[in-house]
Amino acid sequence: MEYFAFQWHITDSCDQRCQHCYIFSENMNLKLHEMSWTDIEHTFANCVDMCQKAKRLPYFYITGGDPILHSRFWDIMALMKAHNIPFTILGNPFHLNEEVCYKLKSYGCERYQLSIDGLRETHDSIRKPGSFDITLEKIACIRNAGLRCAIMTTVSGTNIQEIPGIIDLVVKYKADVFAFARYCPTSNEKSTHLTPQQYRDLLDICWKRFEEYKDSGTSFNLKDHLWTLFLYEKGLFSIPENTKDGIIYDGCNCANCHLTILPKGEVYACRRFESKVGNVFSENLFDIFNGEKMDAYRDYDKFEKCSKCELKAFCRGCPAVTYGYTNNFYGADPQCWKVV
Repeated sequence: MEYFAFQWHITDSCDQRCQHCYIFSENMNLKLHEMSWTDIEHTFANCVDMCQKAKRLPYFYITGGDPILHSRFWDIMALMKAHNIPFTILGNPFHLNEEVCYKLKSYGCERYQLSIDGLRETHDSIRKPGSFDITLEKIACIRNAGLRCAIMTTVSGTNIQEIPGIIDLVVKYKADVFAFARYCPTSNEKSTHLTPQQYRDLLDICWKRFEEYKDSGTSFNLKDHLWTLFLYEKGLFSIPENTKDGIIYDGCNCANCHLTILPKGEVYACRRFESKVGNVFSENLFDIFNGEKMDAYRDYDKFEKCSKCELKAFCRGCPAVTYGYTNNFYGADPQCWKVV
């Protein structure tokens, strides 16, 4: 049985005000919300009910803000453990210590994801002074407790030249997983554009690094779906012979196998762009997922460029990035270099 993923934002509270944060991107004085315990229980039951109806297993990516700052954080961990449901924490390094990491492991946490968005000066300017060194320090703390440590990077014109150095660092500090995704602009003033050729060149450089470090113990998650195009052109990915028209096999998971839930109950098709499809407090998640609002994100023939591409069923780039640049979910991925 396959998993269905819920990215569950339990609180807006956070120790940082990152430049690319969706919560604070337009309003640094935003009122912070925390999901109440009653709503936590209701949301959890709604998620489990959906998976039972869909014949899927639930998997939670618990985040915020910084989820550890939720006033009932450890009760939420106990809820996961009581139902034997696996989960990952996406959070900050500031409240981690040996005791916390071992406690997370005892509650069934599989992985803790941290962010590195540049080398020291760049990272600290984007996130918080001192956070670069603290993040590197906590990799060992996480791994010593038996948790897998994932490092995630948001790539933009600000830090593109530093990505190879970040790869060297995560291997040196023995992170278990490394991945990157592209910055989704939240306002024109903050957009740091990458040209298609710049991005393709980055993938080429990174692929060579990944090959160099293939026996290092760090695995490299090819999170961005333009990796499929890159590998296709290199002859390392081929379209399977028995593919059927109209079936989606891989690529962007929006409206396919995950949902995002925010502290006020809003359900998003994807957190990386404005895609509200319902509210978990007042609606059934199974109905939301199978409703007309979600169907709009599954209308693959509307994709202006991807619908004409032989990789449509396997790639589709990142529609969230496209939306951030163009306000059009169906537009051409601004970093896709393929001519169709």
